[in-house]
Amino acid sequence: MKPFRDKRRDSRSHQPAKGGAEQPRGTGTKPDDRSVPKPTPRVLSLRDGALPVEHLPLILEVAPNADYALLDSGAGQKLEQYGPYRIVRPEGQAIWQKALPAKDWDRADAIFTGDTDEEGIGRWRFPRTPLGETWPMKHDGIDYLGRFTSFRHVGVFPEQASHWDHMAGLIAAAKRPVKVLNLFGYTGLASLVAARAGAEVTHVDASKKAIGWARENQEMAGLSQKPIRWIVDDAMKFAEREERRGSRYDIVLFDPPAYGRGPKGEVWQLFEDLPDLTDLCRSILTPKPIAVVLTAYSIRASFFAIHALMRDTFAGMGGTVESGELIIREKSAGRALSTSLFSRWVA
Repeated sequence: MKPFRDKRRDSRSHQPAKGGAEQPRGTGTKPDDRSVPKPTPRVLSLRDGALPVEHLPLILEVAPNADYALLDSGAGQKLEQYGPYRIVRPEGQAIWQKALPAKDWDRADAIFTGDTDEEGIGRWRFPRTPLGETWPMKHDGIDYLGRFTSFRHVGVFPEQASHWDHMAGLIAAAKRPVKVLNLFGYTGLASLVAARAGAEVTHVDASKKAIGWARENQEMAGLSQKPIRWIVDDAMKFAEREERRGSRYDIVLFDPPAYGRGPKGEVWQLFEDLPDLTDLCRSILTPKPIAVVLTAYSIRASFFAIHALMRDTFAGMGGTVESGELIIREKSAGRALSTSLFSRWVA
């Protein structure tokens, strides 16, 4: 079984490199783009109308809870609690010192070593009891599968909980049918949260494996009867077709990787392609849209860059653009671990 590469952010490869040659999320490896010609770029121009109100910086924080906790961090590592298991993984931003004593770290059930190219769970060491590839987890009452992937991820990005809660509130407040598009959807927790809140969801990812995992999560969560379309496709191509077909959505989530490939070798490069995709996201909104949420991982940029892009793109539509960082609050010493940048337009 091939590894689920860091794909969560990849509908053009991304966590698992969706569909095609898989690439870990946040890898700095630039894909070979000679095999597939780049499509003709969209013609973009500065939009007329007033810019949306801005709110920044906005720091969205996830605190420790019964389902997940960042127990400690430091010396390039983080110690996390995922349900019943303590897990140690690399964390480049943890340049401070660990707050907990070594005995607390030594109680870890799984440690990502990254010292082998084996597939499956070959990069994990289990110091106590050998563990299976998957284990049951929960988020706010939604059951899903955690998985020890060969790219150190476990199938969920807890910092996204802030966006999930916000989205669920917007869906409930709408008091009408809501259509949600989740691009680069990975293992589907955002889609499950939206569906549970009452939305009709379209979930797009370039990795068949990620879609299969997402379907498993839907079954585990008891949400099989909820309206979710699971689609294996390149995010940009799918959005372009939706634009031509006249398909429209009230909420769009997109969480692209820095680099990636689609199922047919389509190349995604964030700084080149993000303006086009952001423009497409605006073009496929309903006449009464609710929100568009962009998250960016592992890029060398400030959130001011994507903030300016979102404000320009949504000029003339009113609303507010909120931008900043997603952070996880550490349990041991209360330090904040920043995981990603985000910018969201809210009508």
